[in-house]
Amino acid sequence: MWRDVLRPSLILLCGLATNFAAVHAGDWPQILGPNRTGAAIDEKLADAWPAAGPVVTWEKEVGPGYAGLAVVGPRAYLFHRQGDFDVLEALDSTTGKTIWKQADPTSFTPGVGSGDGPLCVPTVADGHVVTFSPQGLLIVRNAVTGQLVWKHATHQEFGGQEGYFGAGNSPLVAGQVVIVNVGGAKSGAGVVGFDLKAGTPLWKQVADQASYSAPILIRDGDRDLAIVITRLKCVALEPATGALVWEVPFGQRGPTVNGALPSRVEGRLFLTASYGIGGVLLDLKPHAAEIVWEDTDTLASQYATPVEADGLLYGFHGRDDVPPAEFRCIDPLAASLEKRVLWSVPDFGYGTPIKADGKLILAKTDGELILADVNREKFTPRSRFRAFNGIIRALPALSAGGLFVRDEQTLKRFDIGKH
Repeated sequence: MWRDVLRPSLILLCGLATNFAAVHAGDWPQILGPNRTGAAIDEKLADAWPAAGPVVTWEKEVGPGYAGLAVVGPRAYLFHRQGDFDVLEALDSTTGKTIWKQADPTSFTPGVGSGDGPLCVPTVADGHVVTFSPQGLLIVRNAVTGQLVWKHATHQEFGGQEGYFGAGNSPLVAGQVVIVNVGGAKSGAGVVGFDLKAGTPLWKQVADQASYSAPILIRDGDRDLAIVITRLKCVALEPATGALVWEVPFGQRGPTVNGALPSRVEGRLFLTASYGIGGVLLDLKPHAAEIVWEDTDTLASQYATPVEADGLLYGFHGRDDVPPAEFRCIDPLAASLEKRVLWSVPDFGYGTPIKADGKLILAKTDGELILADVNREKFTPRSRFRAFNGIIRALPALSAGGLFVRDEQTLKRFDIGKH
């Protein structure tokens, strides 16, 4: 019989935070980089790009999907759809050549829109690569060989639903636990923890549906917490046991989604969504999270996660599908709305920011790439060019001077490192 929280094993407790400690410069092993913050570690970037854009070291035709790449060492992991299969490919990150590929049948058709490919960035940890398909198929493979380790049809097993666009939150690996926002609300399996190596379900928690926001791992005092935004909540869980530490409401019923990841700002958490939900700043207590402020005017991002620099957040305010969005710098710790928005660029358009070497890289959905400074005073672009004619919704990845970006048909690696 299922128990909501299972007793932890010593192995799980000992392994809790090891994956993040092992991150090396140049790796982009999961959604939004080494620590799921959109920030690269020890990357050195060119100060400007040529007018026509940086050198494209290779490009590759890709199938449908909005899943960005994960890059670890010499391998880049591409998750896309080819015909009636969801395909995971391990590519040589310097040449783009396929090292191995594994395919699993799919019959997914979205409830809204036409995008029928994967949405979730692969997660690479401890020699494994984890994928989560639109139909809720959770698969762990050997990251070197592609050999299957285990898999679970989570929607069938736990009662999760495909939602508007299919499952869309990249699994989190915390130590030896794979944490997935499955969305099995009726079975109390909104979030489920699996043993990374054995695939055994370890715990389940939260009676809520899934969101499109991936979980993050934070250090809170002397403990690690998995922060998970579900359909209508933000919860903090102990990764090894699934024990619920606190929860706060976040989200609205109806045709809305939670898509952005939580952002850590000087010990507090910032949550953001559009659809009239807005931004929320949380102050973390030992067994609770208190709302410091909430409004719809500071930063309401449809699905792009802002990046933090020196206590400020740089991100998109608005929606991709209801233009025009703005690009903003905010101080989430300021007391009033007038002081929180430091600057805003109107009619900017939507996109995704990442941060490296004191700079911002913006991948706009209209196909433009922009290099800009981290600057609290004003928006200061250094370079910009049209990289794609198609739409960029997949999250970019930055590894060893290479910027990996894909639109609906083509994946490119741009050389943006300092030489």
